[in-house]
Amino acid sequence: MATHDLDLSVAVESYDFEPSSGIPNSKLPTLIYRGGLDEPVRMAGAADTILTRNMWQGVWVWSIYPFWHFHTKGHEVLACVCGSARVGLGGDDGIETDLNAGDVVVIPAGVGHRRLSATEDFSVVGAYPKGQEGDITKPEEIDFEEARKKAASVPLPDTDPIYGREGPLFEYWKGSSSAHTDDDASSDVQQEDAVEGEDENASSDVHEASDAEKTGATNEK
Repeated sequence: MATHDLDLSVAVESYDFEPSSGIPNSKLPTLIYRGGLDEPVRMAGAADTILTRNMWQGVWVWSIYPFWHFHTKGHEVLACVCGSARVGLGGDDGIETDLNAGDVVVIPAGVGHRRLSATEDFSVVGAYPKGQEGDITKPEEIDFEEARKKAASVPLPDTDPIYGREGPLFEYWKGSSSAHTDDDASSDVQQEDAVEGEDENASSDVHEASDAEKTGATNEK
């Protein structure tokens, strides 16, 4: 069952992105749940509770970086709880779309995203599936093929970030013919990890901002 009573008939937008300017993107679609957070839970604390109960972790509250970046170690959910923003998804060949309070974006590992503009009060709550993380990766900082393989090896989540064991994520992702089933890619990544160990991605940060910036921050950075 879902862990709360949000409407499962929420409108879902699905976008597929091909690689773009060094950004690998993904064979999994990027999903936008329009109004995925009902008005009573459009608060950071309430969204945090929903994500945590649905086993999405590393919860933070902040904005979105204004430069193109993607994650190679985790899928990401961004739940807009305040204000609005114009964001880019999929790189320069992708799309621009508006996010408003209540909208939820589920971003597969490897998919580029950035903030283009925003109201002063714009704020999102972000999180990752259990065992995953949001390493900051800029396209110019990593070899494209390495980025593709690492992002493609990230496992599918066990739960929808908003609806738990139910929800749109399973309809759109579980049936996807994604690179997550690419044994060669997964094997290559495991071999690379064994060699590189803890020194890999030394130039990457731990996600959208420092802990101090994430907690309660609403202004653009």
